[in-house]
Amino acid sequence: MKRRSLHIAWVLLIALSLGSTALSASGVWGQWPVLAGMAAMALAWQKARIILAQYLGLQQAPQWRRGFDMGLTGLCLLMLGLYLAPLVL
Repeated sequence: MKRRSLHIAWVLLIALSLGSTALSASGVWGQWPVLAGMAAMALAWQKARIILAQYLGLQQAPQWRRGFDMGLTGLCLLMLGLYLAPLVL
């Protein structure tokens, strides 16, 4: 694994973490809780994909990466559904 790709992944993780911080510091949770929950889950999902691909080496194993992406997407959708269930019902 090249150092450059790790540095890029690190910078992306920092940027996504800053986005999460900005989201929680904003007042969007009180005004639009559904949108805020979806944005938080999308940021967490993208961070997990970067960690799996770059730091665990799944970039070199596309079939394994696809499987992990499908499982991670399913888990994130389940958690988002559980978050949204009380707001919808």
